[in-house]
Amino acid sequence: MSQPQGGDAGSGPRRRQEEKAMGGTSSARRIDNDLGDLRIVAEAFADLGSRLAQLQPLDPFEAITAVAREQFPRAAGASVTTLRHHHFVTVAATDDRTRRADSIQYELGSGPCLDAIVARTMYRPRDLRTDERWPAYGRRVADELGLDSMLSYRLVLPADDTVAGLNLYAEQPDAFTDHDALLGLLLATHGVQVATAMFYGHQVQHLKRALKTNRRIGVAMGVLMATHKVTDEQAFDLLRIASQNSNRKIAEIADDVVETGCLDVTAYLPHGSRRRPSPSAAPQALPPSHTPPMSRPGPP
Repeated sequence: MSQPQGGDAGSGPRRRQEEKAMGGTSSARRIDNDLGDLRIVAEAFADLGSRLAQLQPLDPFEAITAVAREQFPRAAGASVTTLRHHHFVTVAATDDRTRRADSIQYELGSGPCLDAIVARTMYRPRDLRTDERWPAYGRRVADELGLDSMLSYRLVLPADDTVAGLNLYAEQPDAFTDHDALLGLLLATHGVQVATAMFYGHQVQHLKRALKTNRRIGVAMGVLMATHKVTDEQAFDLLRIASQNSNRKIAEIADDVVETGCLDVTAYLPHGSRRRPSPSAAPQALPPSHTPPMSRPGPP
């Protein structure tokens, strides 16, 4: 029985060891590449969040288009399309040409953004002039507007009743890279939710401040009504006129009334009929114990 040559005796184990080592090296490279991609994603997400925070309290769609225009150097414009009552509408756009590019899609009933919204996906037409999926749209937007490539995404919004899409337009064919496509996906998913949360967070804070202000005004009106026996309309008139004549906000006047129980007026004192002082009259103060006098008939 023939024996294997000496050089081949260890070839099987050695080959397996070499293949294992090469496989380990290949896996390490893949891990390094994956980590690099993750770092890019993390940095991009941090940049998006920071920029969106700086743009508040803009409407979230306006913030998204503004960030998109900044983050994509090859983009000629960005827009957001919404589907409302079976009609597509551009709710935010960086420029008129971009808005017109959207409207051509609506006129034709065909285009990357419309399909991205309906199909819940993204499209990356590299050359609109030759793309067979939207031939009529591609030719028109290229010939009329000089736009040759796009990125279109369905926006992932917190509100289920709102359907929207993000559009990025470029003047060159195949203008957007794989990194651009990934960054656009981040913006269309997590970015828009960050913008929406920030916007509504600002709205909530504004509402809280407004409610607090209204409560203070209501308390001040109550003080005036109880102390000076005036109606609620007259009490508010006192606050309003004091605000106008002092160039201060009504809320500030209300705070003074709540703290002191007094109000300086220069226009009139409401009680039944209004009395206007002469222009040269000094401001009059209503202390807590004072009730505006009522006219009394003279002696018989």
